[in-house]
Amino acid sequence: MRTVRGRTDHVVVVGAGFSGLAAALHLAGRGRQVTVIERENWPGGRAGRRDIDGYRIDTGPTVLTMPDLIDEAFAAVGESTAQRLDLLPVDPAYRAMFADGSAVDVHSDADRMAESVRAFAGPQQAAGYRALRDWLDRLYRTEFAGFISANFDSPLSLLTPALGRLTAIGGFRRWETMVKRHISDERLRRVFTFQSLYAGVAPQQALAVYAVIAYMDTVSGVFFPRGGVRALPDALAAAASDAGVHFRYGSSVSGLERDGERVTAVRTEHGERIACDAVVLTTELPRTYQLLGRQPRRILPLRAAPSAVVLHLGCRTAAPNDPQIAHHNILFGDAWEQTFTDIIRDGQLMRDPSLLVTRPTASDANLAPAGRDLLYVLAPAPNLSRGRIDWSRMTSKYADTMVDTVQARLLPQLRDDLRLLHVDTPADWARQDMAAGTPFALAHTFAQTGPFRPANLVRGIDNVVLAGSSTVPGVGVPTTLISGRLAADRITGMTDRRAAARTQTIDLKARVQ
Repeated sequence: MRTVRGRTDHVVVVGAGFSGLAAALHLAGRGRQVTVIERENWPGGRAGRRDIDGYRIDTGPTVLTMPDLIDEAFAAVGESTAQRLDLLPVDPAYRAMFADGSAVDVHSDADRMAESVRAFAGPQQAAGYRALRDWLDRLYRTEFAGFISANFDSPLSLLTPALGRLTAIGGFRRWETMVKRHISDERLRRVFTFQSLYAGVAPQQALAVYAVIAYMDTVSGVFFPRGGVRALPDALAAAASDAGVHFRYGSSVSGLERDGERVTAVRTEHGERIACDAVVLTTELPRTYQLLGRQPRRILPLRAAPSAVVLHLGCRTAAPNDPQIAHHNILFGDAWEQTFTDIIRDGQLMRDPSLLVTRPTASDANLAPAGRDLLYVLAPAPNLSRGRIDWSRMTSKYADTMVDTVQARLLPQLRDDLRLLHVDTPADWARQDMAAGTPFALAHTFAQTGPFRPANLVRGIDNVVLAGSSTVPGVGVPTTLISGRLAADRITGMTDRRAAARTQTIDLKARVQ
């Protein structure tokens, strides 16, 4: 594995999103002096926040999976998740609701999920679920260490025994095909393939290797931090600060000073010059290339993932015994397969909407005023490079359509006492520098995965490493946490993380004293 050459004593990390925080923790745990520069006044990056009249809104991801990766980030500085965060399991992980009025609860526990499937679709589908779960588990174990959690120096890095094992279990067949081998009920198949929409590829075209996202959702489990998703970056930043990391909030990077092929300092918009030995850039890709003064050399242009419209709503609290609404609810439209054609191929709004409705107050009532619920409603939408929608004219109308859909399929009394708190559209994401107006970064096509995704080392610049959604391994909270660790590995070389975790507590206490 190639690493940064020369001194790496002081590292500047640009951006305090999940990848930047993970990089900072791993670097600090390995003895580097670390400075984090963040344009907002708080950590989180895409996991943004907005407070409106007692509603504590998370504007970014709402689904957290793979808690062991959160553990790994804290362990880098000798701490544990439990010391910093109250991470609550979400059960059911989802409630999937269909246009025919049927519904199925998704559990991460195998026995509970098998019983849920049996009640929903019969014993044959329950047996198929168990077989599918076994396959997803094998896929994850085969794929994680050698592909998701590894740095690649070139496509030749793929040529390992793990590639043969991945091929043998069907990793390079189609996602939908592999799920169909075990599940014949068309509604149930959606539960294990809908994630491909955010990877930017329809399940009929997506490679089965991407079904590892379904493993994260349906096997590893879904979690929610008390205090909202924002509590996670707050906790990571606090642990990093206690480990000696210096944070400069409310400060944007204006440029990089270079001496030949090395960056020697980072300059901020306030005129501050921060000398450094290495830099981790977690900025959005257009901004990254602007700071570096270069564009990627690729045969095929980069393709962005679909975007989304997100509503944040305040409403009357659901009855405690209301069986209809869980923490996460997926409302599938009848024309589900048409959704991929509408958004990805044709660049238009869904003709038959499928929505994710998250109710964070189901797990933490303190996120809204007394007697009120907070809802997060997400509708997949075309990104700005694919669609030609005038969001300045369409936002209000489409928000009404989304509210009507939620009322018709989930909460019949929704409009009786409703407050629209905030709306984000692709145009809003673009104003935050997100390429093509999508918070889901680059699509996970084969040509944009693993060694074919924009690399985290920069050709011609010796001491800059990239991290975040648009580089390896990809989009999502788990993968951006990994991305931060991969960036740290590029700077310090790989470490025995388990051995390091056993010694960090002593080392850090000595440093503080």
